[in-house]
This record gives sequence, C-alpha cells and structure tokens, in this order.
Amino acid sequence: MSVSSQQLYELLPAIYRLRDAENDEVLKSYLTVFAEQIAVIQENVDQLYDDQFIETCAEWAVPYIGDLIGYKSLHNISTSKISQRAEVANTIAYRRRKGTAVVLEQLARDVTGWPASVVEFFQVMATTQYMNHKRLFNHYAPDLRDWQTLEYVGTAFDRVAHTANVRHIDTDKGRHNIKNIGIYLWRLQNYSLTKSPLVSIEPGHYHFSPLQHDIPLFNKPVTEENITHLAEPINVPEPINRRTMHADKGLFYGQGKSVAIYNAFNAVDEEYLLVPVSNIEVCCLADLDGNWINDPENGVIAIDPETGRIALGADLIASNPTLWVDFYYGFSADTGGGEYKRGEQFDTDFNTIETVASPQTIQSALDSLAGEGGVEITDTGRYAETPLINVNTSARIELRAANQHRPLVLLNDELLITGGDDSSVTLDGLVIAGGRIRVPADDNGLRILRLRHCTLVPGINLDVSGNPTNPGEASIVIESANVKLEIESCILGGIRAAEGVEVKINNTVIDANDSSNVAYAAVDDFSAGGSLVVHNSTVTGKVHTRVMELASNCIFDAELALVDESWLSPLLAARKQQGCVRFSYVPLNARLPRRYRCQPELAINQAIKSEESKQVLALTSNQKAEITRRLSTRINPVFNSVQYDQPAYCQLALSVAKEILQGADDESEMGVFHDLFQPQREANLKLRLKEYLRFGLEAGIFYET
Repeated sequence: MSVSSQQLYELLPAIYRLRDAENDEVLKSYLTVFAEQIAVIQENVDQLYDDQFIETCAEWAVPYIGDLIGYKSLHNISTSKISQRAEVANTIAYRRRKGTAVVLEQLARDVTGWPASVVEFFQVMATTQYMNHKRLFNHYAPDLRDWQTLEYVGTAFDRVAHTANVRHIDTDKGRHNIKNIGIYLWRLQNYSLTKSPLVSIEPGHYHFSPLQHDIPLFNKPVTEENITHLAEPINVPEPINRRTMHADKGLFYGQGKSVAIYNAFNAVDEEYLLVPVSNIEVCCLADLDGNWINDPENGVIAIDPETGRIALGADLIASNPTLWVDFYYGFSADTGGGEYKRGEQFDTDFNTIETVASPQTIQSALDSLAGEGGVEITDTGRYAETPLINVNTSARIELRAANQHRPLVLLNDELLITGGDDSSVTLDGLVIAGGRIRVPADDNGLRILRLRHCTLVPGINLDVSGNPTNPGEASIVIESANVKLEIESCILGGIRAAEGVEVKINNTVIDANDSSNVAYAAVDDFSAGGSLVVHNSTVTGKVHTRVMELASNCIFDAELALVDESWLSPLLAARKQQGCVRFSYVPLNARLPRRYRCQPELAINQAIKSEESKQVLALTSNQKAEITRRLSTRINPVFNSVQYDQPAYCQLALSVAKEILQGADDESEMGVFHDLFQPQREANLKLRLKEYLRFGLEAGIFYET
C-alpha cells in the first residue's frame, strides 16, 4: 500500500505542522514530492515481487524465468498467436507428459500457432497382432462399407492399416513405421462471414459467396477442453465434406456453428430467425460440368458444403424469401477485406462519422458529410451502387467497414474519387467488385489515396466458376499526377498510375490474372508509371515504373507475352541508376536498378563461381548457359492456387525452391505471406521436438493445408 503525502505529514510533530500552517504549508508541499518518490519505489518493489512468477512478470523477465527451468528460447516471431510466456508457463506440465502424443500435439500448437494433430504411425501399421496388446480396430484390409474411415484416407485422420515404409520420416518421404511420429499442421485458417445476404443467380439457386461462385465451406474448430484429447476433424479448420455433415448436421449447422441460414429478421428483438436444422438437407448440388443437380423437395433447403451452393424447394421458391447466412471460408492471413480485428487503425479524430447499414446507401452517407468526415458500414451487407467521393480542400474522408465486418460494394461503373488541394481519402475493410477506382486528372487536387485491408477483385468480378470476368483489367487508375497511393494488406488487380504518382505497397497481392498481363504501368498500359516502393508483396504481371525506389522481400511473377512489341522486359524501371531491389524474386531479363541477393540471379552467380573454383579454365558460355537454364527452372515461384477467393490463393507450394521459401532478409518466405514466418515456425517446432520426443522415435512435419 502506497503512502500518501497526508499520511507523511501527520507523522510530523504537531509543533512543526502548526509552524508550517503559519508559512503557507511549504513543508506539506515538500512532503508531496517525497510521497511521489515513495510511490515509485513501492511500485518497483511490487513489480519485483510479481517478476518472480511467470503469470505476472514483466515481458523482459520471461526469458530469465525460462532459463531457470532450462527452457530454450526460439526464433522470435512477431505474431500475437504465439506467446513465449505461455510456453514457459507450460514447460513443467509438458515435461511431466514428455514423449506422449498429447503433449507433442499441444507443443506443436503452442510453438507454431497453427492447429495440429499428432499420429503415432505404428498404431496404423499392418502387422501381426500381439495377443497381450490387441488392437481390434486395426484391420489389415479396410472395410469398404465403413465410409467414415475411408473418407479420411491419406489425411491426418487416416486410420486404415498401411504396410511399413522404411524411409526416414524427416525427409518427407517415409510415413508408416514403428518409430515414426507424424505432426500434421493446418496453415489455412477459417474466416467468418456473418449475416451475409444471399442473392439468387436463378430462382431457388444461391451461392454462399457474396460474389456468387463456388467456394468450399470451412469448419469452425471446436475447442478441445482437455489436454489429454487428441485432435479430431471437428477440432481443426478444414473444408467440410458432404458425407460428414450429412451424417451429423447438428454438429456443423446452427447459430454459432460452422453454417447457419436465416430466413427472417425480428425487428423488435433485433435478431435473425434461424432456419431449423430439420429443414436442412446436405447433398451434392453440382455435377462434373458445374450444372445444378438434385433440387430438393418442398420445404427443404439443400446445402452443398464442398461447392458452397444452396438450393430451395419449389414451395420456398414461390414465396421468394429473403435469406442471410453465416459461414466460414479458408485463407492464409489477414489480407484483403475480412471480418478480422483492425479497429486499432481507424481514424478517430473526425468531427462527423456517418454510419450505414442495409438498406441504406453509402452515397447518402457521403452526401451527409458535405466533403469531410467518416463513413462506417456497420454490417456485412451487399451494396449495389456506385458512390462518388468528393473531399473538401485540406480535408479527409474515410470510408470504412466497421471492425470485424466485411461489406461488398458492387459497382456498375467506375468509382470516381476527387478532392480539393491537399485532401485525402481512405478506404478500409471493403470488398469492391464490378468496376474500378479512378482518380481523374481534371480539376483534382487529391493528395493521398489510402487503401487498407481492402479487396478490389482482380479481373473486376468473377463468373460462376470463379474465373475473372475481365482478366488483366486494372483495379485502380490514377490519372492525377500529384497523388500519393498507399496500399496496405490488400488484394487487387493491376494499377495504372501517371508518371508523377508515388505508390507505396506493403503486404499486398497485385494480381493481373496472368504473368504476361500488365500489373503496373502508366494509364496507356505500357509507358512508365509513377515511382514505386514495394515491401513483402506478391506481384503477378508485368511492371513498368519510372523509378523502382525500393523492392524488398517481394515476388515478381512476370514474363513477356509471345508477341509483345511494346515491352522490352517484363520488369522495367526507366531510371536504373536510382533505387534498389533486394531479397526478391525477379526474372533474369528484368531491367531494374541494382539488385542485392535477388533470385535466381544470386544462386546462378554462386553456382558459376563454385564451378570455376574447381577447375583451372573459366567456364564456357555454353556451360554458364546450362547452369542458368537449370537453376532458373528450379528457382521459380509456384502457387497452390492463382484463382482469387480460393483458400490457397497465392500460397507458395511446398515444392518451391528453398531460395524463395527462405529467401527474405530475415530468412522468411518472399511475398505477401512473409509475415507468417512459416520457416521460423517450422524451425522452432523441430528445435522443440528434440527436447520432447521420446528416445528412438523420429518425427516428420506435414502440412494438411
């Protein structure tokens, strides 16, 4: 308990207090300074006591407490999902269960921050049964009538007996052997869409996706309540399959679960009315050609979780209901528009903030601002309109989705942004489709256009199959030469920027839909665009900039078309004497400023130097060309998916060369998912496994997604 100045004053003899009262209480004021310093000392003493416990200690003390119990520190990963404090606190509990499958699974989750499942492969080996330890579940030949077991063959939950594989598991070749332990990780996470309105593409047929195309629905993981419980399919974020959901609809369907459908809104209680699970059926709604099949009978709503389709019975079609859905989709990180937390970046200094919710319009809220202020969209609705944004001189406008909401703005024309001198506009948390953003040059003094956590659908929009409707068309066109364009954690198509524009891009996907399309250039599609600064981003398509001031930890997946007379190189900077490109993947025929440790150039130069050191004569041009061909073919970015709105979009394949997967300046991967620090997470897990793996066992790490 701290001592107040009054308490100190009362400890003085009464004579001193009387004399002090006669002199305007100078001594009392002096004791106030003492009290403040005593409070500081008291706080420090209290903190020193708290620093003895891992639950209450300061952050700097965590490694020291860990050192007392022999905890080995890991690679530092700047992500809130991984807590060194929690791992130190759990170290004793881990060691009490050392070598068991449950602690390895918990350890993998804590160290990597990803959901995990551990498999002891000797449990599912086709071996002769030992009579003192019978495994009645382990049949040598699988039961072909047991669909639940067959559904998971080849996955982390495969329980079919396998013959022995003698290859080492840590080389990613071996699997089933007596000494092998498999640690399966899920890199893709589940992201929600809540109360998303449905729009039929034809009577009675809907898609869960607001862009009205096929996507797989993901499971919302059920939290494991006990450390002794090994993960099951319901505990991890993976695509929902039809047969599993059909067998137990109540496990996946309902409010707060993986999927929910609402058919009415109660304005009195302000709640949506859930369609009962008894009215829901699960079936296949798509044939091999993508056509709709298996329309349900009257009173039934059919769901296909593998394609994200919904079909209504004939009587429900006639009633023309209004429907909303809750569901989860898969993606790698908090990039683009999404219902994840981002409220800490909001501008709170506006005098006026207009809120919008369906069926209100964005344009009406912008008109109410009179050229200055904020507009916040407070639902995950669908806004089919083309707003016009005009900001006053030296003012700013922020059009944003409320925290943990993801509205869709469906344009039918260009979204024009204009403003007076030194004005700025910020777009935050939106998904924009159907048109592009354009900043015209005429009488436009706009100074800053800022995009944060937005998605401007690459190719303008998607068809039913998920393909872009306008492949290669730009998402942003900046015609005004004095604009600064700032893009942070976004997904968008190509950019066209006048020569005087300054563009800064961080943690973003620029997708021109093909490596031979134009990702960045001037408004005419081939002249040099404004200056460019790019960090931790993936760019698909050709780039022509006036100055590449800096490109760091990026992937430039670009190539010339077969007939491309207007482009000299897929990556071209007009001023090659200015700027720098570092720790990035760039094609060999790029014409850029000086490069530092860029691939595949670095690997080729090192290979040639190594070969020349082994022989007296220098390599011939043919030998150098062969090394160049071989390495440029091997060191090349390959993505699990290049189609926007698919779960593995822009995720690097595991087969990609190590020079790219660990080629960033901090040995993380190049590209938009650099900040996931996947190599460091895997290295941390391997380091920790050496401490907790039982003697004689070997562990392998496998990625399910």
